[in-house]
Amino acid sequence: MRNHPFDSFEVTAPGRVNLIGEHTDYNDGFVLPMAIDRVIRIRVTRRPDRTAVITSERAGVVARAEFDLASPLAPAGRGWADYPAGVIAGYQVLGFAIPGFDAAITTDLPAGGGLSSSAALEMAVATAVETLCSRSLHTSDKALLCQQAEHAFAGVPCGIMDQFAVAHGRAGHAMLLDCRSREVRHIPLPETLAVIVIDSGVKHSLADGEYAVRRRECASAAAGLGVPALRDASREQLDAAAASLPDVCTRRARHVIAENERVLAFVDALARGEWRAAGRLMLESHTSLATDYEVSCPELDTIVRIAAGLPGIVGCRMTGGGFGGCVVALAEHAQATDAIASLRAGYQRATGIAPAIFTTRAAAGPSVRPLG
Repeated sequence: MRNHPFDSFEVTAPGRVNLIGEHTDYNDGFVLPMAIDRVIRIRVTRRPDRTAVITSERAGVVARAEFDLASPLAPAGRGWADYPAGVIAGYQVLGFAIPGFDAAITTDLPAGGGLSSSAALEMAVATAVETLCSRSLHTSDKALLCQQAEHAFAGVPCGIMDQFAVAHGRAGHAMLLDCRSREVRHIPLPETLAVIVIDSGVKHSLADGEYAVRRRECASAAAGLGVPALRDASREQLDAAAASLPDVCTRRARHVIAENERVLAFVDALARGEWRAAGRLMLESHTSLATDYEVSCPELDTIVRIAAGLPGIVGCRMTGGGFGGCVVALAEHAQATDAIASLRAGYQRATGIAPAIFTTRAAAGPSVRPLG
């Protein structure tokens, strides 16, 4: 499909929340995210030269970056601007003749909240570039280009879940992704359940570095088990080898192996309409992330503890890389409003933090709207 060469247009790309399947994507496992109705929005206007001028506004503060599109872009420690720069560089390598443009970025996604604001930004920039050039990649190839941009330019060794969830979003559906085969299967979500996102309001400084540490620990565990990736390991294999593995590798592997099982069991529970069974799997996932994978924090644990005790809450767990960010909860629609009020009051009482809480729905992927 070819895009239309609009001179002025607006791109939106959704964030995502992961219902279950955390830290399994870079272990070739299974994940079940969904695109949400909070977005990155970019207003794009063609320029007569070969310069890209990108501004980003958040909380009244405007940041600006400028790129010379006549030359190949390289990583340069630009901070937030390395995300769009990496995407543009990926298209340059593929031979896209990118014209100059002005781009103004706004968003209602919380930064650092575990809702993939970076992947949404990457996918929005990619969609803008394709629209400007009247050329499109296959959806999965576009997602992979954005993942590589994050690796090479932002220095974050992320898996494929975030970019695939944003790119392949479908309204009313979560997305079961096999991170090895890259097979995508859309899973209908019940209209009787509300998806609630609770932002803890904290992001601990060790998050980015610890992500890379977890990847190395998982690779060591896989090597110790003699498998290509932890996707290929079983509980029985881990039990047999546990005595010869470092304890930290055993715990990381135990989380990944069990989490992959939980994702598939969660999908089955949804298909059977067994919401409570799905909710128990979410709580098991959080406990595993907090104990075996050690990526939770007191604030996330507090939200989960409060939510798990409320009427109408089916299940809840931390979502995203961890060390702060957000919790996702499923709630019965009729009791969602009361549950949100209780969550807000309970968390503020326990921590002194007034949390941002919103309900969301499964949304579609990136879109383009002409302006003017």
